[in-house]
Amino acid sequence: VQLQACGGGLVQPGGSLRLSCAASGRTFSDYAMAWFRQAPGEEREFVASISRGGKRTNYADSVKGRFTISRDNTKNTVWLQMNSLKPEDTAVYYCAAKYTVTGYAPLRDYDDWGSGTLVTVSS
Repeated sequence: VQLQACGGGLVQPGGSLRLSCAASGRTFSDYAMAWFRQAPGEEREFVASISRGGKRTNYADSVKGRFTISRDNTKNTVWLQMNSLKPEDTAVYYCAAKYTVTGYAPLRDYDDWGSGTLVTVSS
């Protein structure tokens, strides 16, 4: 599946952003979806994931309560709503897809990756 993420930008601490990831090429509802991020000089880390049907989600502890992942299988799109942003959320954010027959929202082992979108949280 091909993935294209967008929605990044510069935001002040405490602000909000909504990232979008559009998928094409395969049956979107066959894939669990996730967001990862990579800050400068750091390894890529898991942010959030959502199951094929959208009923299950997982979040990194660092974003729990602030970020929300959602999807619309009729639009082949997954979103990441980011609220109460902090400078430490600054990173390139990537969406990822994993073909699965289960209803789980994996935290790792994703197969397909989109281009990243840069989020900068700074005053």
